[in-house]
Amino acid sequence: MTPQWDSEKPIYLQLYQQVIARILDGYIKEGEALPSVRKVAAEYQLNPITISKAYQMLQDEQVVEKQRGKGLFVMPGAQQLMLERERGVFLCQQWPEILKQITRLKLSAEQLLSTPMENNI
Repeated sequence: MTPQWDSEKPIYLQLYQQVIARILDGYIKEGEALPSVRKVAAEYQLNPITISKAYQMLQDEQVVEKQRGKGLFVMPGAQQLMLERERGVFLCQQWPEILKQITRLKLSAEQLLSTPMENNI
């Protein structure tokens, strides 16, 4: 199954973000190998250079390491490193906008914490 790609963002960045999300969610664990460039290219019907660019970004950020003749493996501590980075991005970039919207809509903590079914949304 081919994912839907966002035409506004380069595919290699979307692949990079997918790998980060899978590491954060625990689907790819520290010490595990990433799928080969060829496998991902065939599965998603993409140019191998696109996958290589995403994988290179992960190497540059020391999320994965290349083991000669074996492939790319998630480094120890990668999940914690990504968690701290993603939290920082959320708190500095996304949360201020969310907070503005909460304030604009005059939402209470109770409304935010209740389930959508309770609010009949």
